[in-house]
Amino acid sequence: MILFAADDHYHTSPGKNTYEEIATDYPEMRFYENDWSCFTAYDLASECELLILNMIADTCNLPIPDEAAANSVKRYCEAGRPMLLLHGASSAFWPYDWFRESSGFRWVRGNDPDGFEPSFHPHEPYQVVPAKTRHPLAKKLVPMDFPQDEIYTGLEQTRPFTILMQTTISMGSFPQCTESFTRWGGRVVNFLPGHLPCVTRHPDFVKNVKILIDDLLGR
Repeated sequence: MILFAADDHYHTSPGKNTYEEIATDYPEMRFYENDWSCFTAYDLASECELLILNMIADTCNLPIPDEAAANSVKRYCEAGRPMLLLHGASSAFWPYDWFRESSGFRWVRGNDPDGFEPSFHPHEPYQVVPAKTRHPLAKKLVPMDFPQDEIYTGLEQTRPFTILMQTTISMGSFPQCTESFTRWGGRVVNFLPGHLPCVTRHPDFVKNVKILIDDLLGR
């Protein structure tokens, strides 16, 4: 099973848009929007092959995932399983210190428990390209040109990571896709683009999401 959990992200539903574009390729995928019961509906550590998150805790009038949900995800991570974190999902469980550290490259909210300055997202047209790296996954990814979107910048590095894709805008160059590993050895890929439907349904974005999923699944 692949579990894909998302919020509606201020009524733009980026996770749902992406899921609808890839669902036929992954019949084993189960998608939930604005419903944190999915984290306790399964024994993730034994039933889930890949966890995909496209959500930020305590946004969009949604509650913070409770201890039971957090513990289920933590057991999954402790089992060394992989995660694909889309857009702001490095803050999917931001109130929990183990998750903040595990995400590798995290979106920092204004009420950050660790006291870091908040991350920010300028809006402008931008191109995301594979980084200059010998990592084999980067060589599979394709460039993406977006008309405009939130460009996630000012994130905090919590684990060593490899930059797989990056963008250069008026403010400078910024990672847009990274790979890291949790303390338990699980791979974590952060794929930061995505908010508006023109991005989350963009053919090149969808292609890269499928590339990342297949790679994390070892296919």
